[in-house]
Amino acid sequence: MPLKLPAEPHLAPILEAGMQQMEVEYSSEQRDMLLAYLQLLMTWNKAYNLTAIRDPGEMIRLHLLDSLAVLPHISGKRLIDVGTGAGLPGIPLAIMCPERDFTLLDSNGKKTRFLFQARCDLGLSNLKEINSRVENHQPVVPYDAVLSRAFTSVADMVNKCSHLLSPEGLFLAMKGKFPQSELSEVGKDYKVNASHTLQVPGVDGERHLIVISRDVQCTSNTA
Repeated sequence: MPLKLPAEPHLAPILEAGMQQMEVEYSSEQRDMLLAYLQLLMTWNKAYNLTAIRDPGEMIRLHLLDSLAVLPHISGKRLIDVGTGAGLPGIPLAIMCPERDFTLLDSNGKKTRFLFQARCDLGLSNLKEINSRVENHQPVVPYDAVLSRAFTSVADMVNKCSHLLSPEGLFLAMKGKFPQSELSEVGKDYKVNASHTLQVPGVDGERHLIVISRDVQCTSNTA
């Protein structure tokens, strides 16, 4: 079945210009998959209210390009997007990183039904969705990275998701303004590895990615 692309012809140039400005390498197939995901999100949004953003151009900037801004900082084979909502940033990242496996976790049933439909329509074999609260998800194999986009505070993310992460894994927290007060509340067993300022074309607001790992030295001293 061919991918259903948005009817508005001006959307593809907006997406392409944004990715080129961000120096994101992409194939025509990946571009079309991103646009098909956008069309699916626009269609479902009419009935399910998956996102408050309605304008397609704003969806490209605030959802697709915003998600792709973390691409240079993604690492590991197995990643989980916690509180993924409509699949952001998980679905755009899965489209761009077919060699990595993504799990999308959300407790909202209507949103995970959308994720199932998106996975099927886009043919994303490296993606799976789970309808569960984060504390109830107990993976057989821990993840290399736990990713979230405005899911909760950084400290809450670390506390609630620590059981999901491998010993050498990373927390990747996407935030707006630099979360100084949130970072001060992160436990001493963890350390901030890096803070990246993200530049998203067409978006004026601040964007940051906070990278956190377990403090191995602290953990070994405690043991």
